[in-house]
Amino acid sequence: MAFMVRFEGEKDFPQAPAELWAKLSDARFLVQCFPNVESVSEAQADYVRMVLRPGFSFARGTLEATLRIVDAVPPLSARYVIANKGIGSSADVEATIALAAQDGGTRVRWTAEVKALGGLLKMVPSGLIRGAAQKVVNDTWNAVEAKVNASSVKS
Repeated sequence: MAFMVRFEGEKDFPQAPAELWAKLSDARFLVQCFPNVESVSEAQADYVRMVLRPGFSFARGTLEATLRIVDAVPPLSARYVIANKGIGSSADVEATIALAAQDGGTRVRWTAEVKALGGLLKMVPSGLIRGAAQKVVNDTWNAVEAKVNASSVKS
């Protein structure tokens, strides 16, 4: 049985598309926005390898995760591929963003989809997966917004 959990939404930013694109297309910036990152072992503009400690009751220990930015079209869109592996579990997530100028700033339309679950995660009820994934999505967007706005104030 195929398992997919999909989220989508929009977020408005006061920055121009080119300024926002520079952040959202840089894996080194994005890794600072992910919750529960314990360490980063490799960081490039389009690729990051990290260790996460998820705060979920059904996923203990640490996860090795990679974020790869693919199909980047400056300053309009990008696709992200995230792979997580832990002891006895794995998950693959794909996300997309589309940026459009709006009212002097930028509207970001985004999607995030859990493409595959492996190992013990297959046995976790989909409601728990959905709730946990929604929390990660919300926490990540809140951190992106805070960091983008903080860096705009400094410049």
